[in-house]
Order: sequence, then C-alpha cells, then structure tokens
Amino acid sequence: MVVASIIILLALVAGLVGNRLLRRRGGEDCPSVTDLISPLETLAVLVLAFVLVGAAESYSGAEDAAALEASSVDHLFETADYAPDPYREPLQADTVCYARAVVHHSWPAMAAGEDSSVPSIWTTDLRTHLKAMSRTHDGTVFEILVETDRDRSQARQARKSEASPAIPDIVYWFMAITLAVTVAGYAYSIRLHDSLVHLIAVGVLTVLLVGSILIIRDVDTPFSGQISIEPTEMSATEADVSEDFTAEYGADRLPCDERGNRRQT
Repeated sequence: MVVASIIILLALVAGLVGNRLLRRRGGEDCPSVTDLISPLETLAVLVLAFVLVGAAESYSGAEDAAALEASSVDHLFETADYAPDPYREPLQADTVCYARAVVHHSWPAMAAGEDSSVPSIWTTDLRTHLKAMSRTHDGTVFEILVETDRDRSQARQARKSEASPAIPDIVYWFMAITLAVTVAGYAYSIRLHDSLVHLIAVGVLTVLLVGSILIIRDVDTPFSGQISIEPTEMSATEADVSEDFTAEYGADRLPCDERGNRRQT
C-alpha cells in the first residue's frame, strides 16, 4: 500500500511538471483535457466505491464471525454444565483452554498473516469427549452440545477466512493506477499561474485519495493494521468461563496454562 501511495504522489508531480512545461511552451492556447478527465473521474469513483464496499463487507464479516465464535464458546461451556458427571469437567476444561488459545495464539498469528494450530488441540479433545459421551448419553444435551460446537467451528472458519485480504491484488492495483491517472489528469489540466485554489484542490484531492487506499488496505486485513479487530468478545468469554471453572473445580484442574498451552504431565 506504500508503493500505491507513492505512485499517486508521483502522478501528482508528473501532472504538475507536464502542466508547467506545456503552459510555458503553448501559453493559453494549450488543448484542454477536461473532456478526458470527466469519464476517467467517473471510472475512478466507481472503482473506489466498489473496492471500499468489498473491504467494508469483509471487515464486518470478520467482526460478526469473531463475536459468534465467542458467543458459541460461552454457550458451549454453559450447556456442558448439564452434561453427565464423567464428561462435564473435561468438556468445560477444553472450552476454557480453547478460548485462551484463540486469544493468545490465533489473534497474534492472524496479525502476522498466519494461523495457529494450538486451538485445534482443544477442539480435538472436545470432540473426543463428545464421541465418548454419544455412546452412552445420546440425548438432548448432547445434541445441543454438538450443534453449538458446529456453530463455533463454522465461526472459527469464517474468522480465519476473513483474515485474508478479500480484494484481489489485481483489483487493488487497478484502483491505484486509475486514481493515479486521475490525479495526473487534474494536475495537468489546471492553470498554475492564476489559480492557487485549483492547485490546493488538487493537493487535497491527492491526500484524500492516498488516505482512501491506505484505509482500504487496512480494512481489508481486519486482524492487523491500525484499525484491527481485537479479541474483545473472546477475552471477555475466556475470563467468564475461567472464573466459573475455577470456582467449581479449581484452577489446577485445567489441562492448560493461562495462554492455552497444554500443561506438561
């Protein structure tokens, strides 16, 4: 995105330089490019709007997925409280450890454009306990647990999917080049010697367009950057279920540490 910003700034400089050289040689009778700028402006606005909407939808989808995952984890823990004695504690313990792993491993990994396998340790354990429970207690509570775990899994996959940029590179660069040509056209067409207002307007336009592509790239990577999504909901869920588990069984009964790593036995 830095390269795209530099390209637009260079386009501004190129347009102004071309403007000055042409005006100096041709005077007031230089041909106008207004007729060419108008359709180019329309194209730039349409492309910018299209890309901005796509990035915003991706960001919103990531927020919704993160919130749904946290809600599913909380529901899973509460529902497990009604499970039979042999399965209640391990199911709730896996849920606590999963929440911790998501907060302390998944989020930092997504910020770096990667993924963490630590949460999968606890989902594997969780499903192992559910399979064991299905052999003897295939009732309403079991069905709710399975359905809730399915919701959690789908929300997790959606979160991981939204962590990747939704806008293809070719679309992003097409937008950047279109904006750069538009800026160059504006800078080329204004009269430098008698219109300071136009010069300031082109400068402001350039700043706004550069800011737009920076915001778009930042929004398109919702778990990194300056306006990244924080694990607020999952952190709150983790604190809540950890407190409940500790009050019921004691912190030493958890198979993981505070960061969701499996304890050495």
